[in-house]
Amino acid sequence: MDNSTYPTPPSASTIIRPREMADIEATTALLIEVHRRDGYPVEGVADPRAWLQPPGLMRSWIAELNGAIVGHVSLTAPPGDDQAVALWRTRTTAPASRVAVLARLFVHPETRRQSVGKALVQAATGYAQSRQTDLLLDVLEKDTAAIRLYESLGWTFLATATHSFGRDSTFPARYYAAPLQENSK
Repeated sequence: MDNSTYPTPPSASTIIRPREMADIEATTALLIEVHRRDGYPVEGVADPRAWLQPPGLMRSWIAELNGAIVGHVSLTAPPGDDQAVALWRTRTTAPASRVAVLARLFVHPETRRQSVGKALVQAATGYAQSRQTDLLLDVLEKDTAAIRLYESLGWTFLATATHSFGRDSTFPARYYAAPLQENSK
């Protein structure tokens, strides 16, 4: 992508809003650029539209800076065999139906370190809290900036894990839980 499409003046304000279908084309282009630069997602981007609309999708948000989409995050329902949910259930009395997964977080490389990722996570977390839903996530250990972000926002490390896809591809990962809500303790 042409970096001039993503101006980053210090006075620019980022808008976080729910993703709309009209945003998919620009969001897929951003995802492809992030993958080219960072290798995220490790599964590749052969079908970015499908990756942005996974099974169990609950809601997605985008970050806009001066009219350009510069970030994305989603909440999904956890798959039935989700290890993070099983681990979480040992630590809370909240029903499993009140758990969602924070997923698909990515930010344009030219707008990182401007709190775009933080604002996206906070939007998703606020939405979940307003629905009394606990949030979990998994993050690859190679994604150290993401790990620093989650930890700076008070997410709790739960356990190490292995992220697997395809026949022979595995990556070390970590599970995290969002800070507990008062009604979850």
